Amino acid sequence: MNYDVIIIGSGPGGYVAAIRASQLGLKTAIVERESLGGICLNWGCIPTKALLKSAQVFDYINHSADYGITTAGADVDFAAVIKRSRGVADGMSKGVQFLMKKNKIDVIMGTGKVKPGNKVEVKGADGSTQEHTAKNIIVATGGRSKELPSVKQDGKKIIGYRQAMVLPELPKSMLVVGSGAIGVEFAYFYATMGTKVTVVEFLDNIVPVEDEDISKQLLRSFKKVGIEVMTSSSVESVDTSGSGCKVQVKTAAGMQTIECDIVLSAAGVVANLENIGLEETGIKTEKGKVVVDEFYNTSVKGYYAIGDIVSGQALAHVASAEGIICVEKIAGQNPEPLDYNNIPGCTYCTPEIASVGYTEKAARAAGYELKIGKFPFSASGKASAAGAKDGFVKLVFDAKYGELLGAHMIGFNVTEMIAEIVVARKLETTGHEIIKSVHPHPTMSEAIMEAAADAYGEVIHL
Repeated sequence: MNYDVIIIGSGPGGYVAAIRASQLGLKTAIVERESLGGICLNWGCIPTKALLKSAQVFDYINHSADYGITTAGADVDFAAVIKRSRGVADGMSKGVQFLMKKNKIDVIMGTGKVKPGNKVEVKGADGSTQEHTAKNIIVATGGRSKELPSVKQDGKKIIGYRQAMVLPELPKSMLVVGSGAIGVEFAYFYATMGTKVTVVEFLDNIVPVEDEDISKQLLRSFKKVGIEVMTSSSVESVDTSGSGCKVQVKTAAGMQTIECDIVLSAAGVVANLENIGLEETGIKTEKGKVVVDEFYNTSVKGYYAIGDIVSGQALAHVASAEGIICVEKIAGQNPEPLDYNNIPGCTYCTPEIASVGYTEKAARAAGYELKIGKFPFSASGKASAAGAKDGFVKLVFDAKYGELLGAHMIGFNVTEMIAEIVVARKLETTGHEIIKSVHPHPTMSEAIMEAAADAYGEVIHL
């Protein structure tokens, strides 16, 4: 078959690009080797949030007395928790199937490989191959769990995020290597379910990409619920010869041996670049990523790349935005390049974390004079009523012009609040405009207005 656009990979970059291409009148096909929706819908964003919701419900039940509700002892049916998560993922994948049909997009199941001459070879599960041509080929093959040399995954005792979502039974103890979003989300989930969890982070702070104040607050919250955290530490080796794991951890104080049932490697993701034809086609890569311009053209005309395989934040919403920009440019429109400094990041442990733009440290390093406002949820009426007083909103402003440089939130439901800041920054809103924008009471979002007011010495409720 001959197409205007063929996309390899149906994750949030690929399937969104396919729908937008079809909307723009381009004859479109998408190639997928496993399940529509890719890792995000099937093994990432969506099923993990289902697991985390189960953990949150269990946590509520265990603390129901705080709300004046007496309950009998609750038990975890771990298999049912996993089954619900898989059911949510399956439902979302079916939703993508519907969208493909609705938008008249051809779905080609198999492993895709780019070839010279604007061709895509697809190898089916039965070993048969077929070849398709397209004026434009978009590679969106995503990423996978990164393997550390000292923590080789065996899928049983040393696992990645995929196995962590479908363990046959709840482990008594777990060591999590890495404290990025994946690491701390699973740490919270398993600790809340009843597993003894230890988090090992190589850098000085957990969630190291976040503002340091956020890292410190999450550390306090984790310690409160019994999660042990070891920073400035590294896993040197894992012995799986016994019934469990003996983990050698190098710390500032020397080597420690930690015994646990399961080691979860959550040290990030690596791009899926192997065996997809990049070398044969002449597509340039650098430091494990495909080299692209601001509209996702690779070094070879007619070939594009988006998502986790290009530089930029490895996030689902980034891949989707890149896919839309890429196909709009292909269709002859004039999209704006993506502003990677205005991408929100969200972490769904409890308390949640949401941030966008400069951290305080990065803003100072960039030479800005700052006004910083901070409002704790302990002073929020809605947070008190909800029994969720941990955390705060922190806003970073340029003192000279009032530009909102960054926002950092930790607390209940803050992942639903960060979009206000993304829009405000897109519109070049100043601190005074946020202060004068009336926020509804009582809401968690009032903390944004109060934090802005704090930066300018006008805060009311502190």
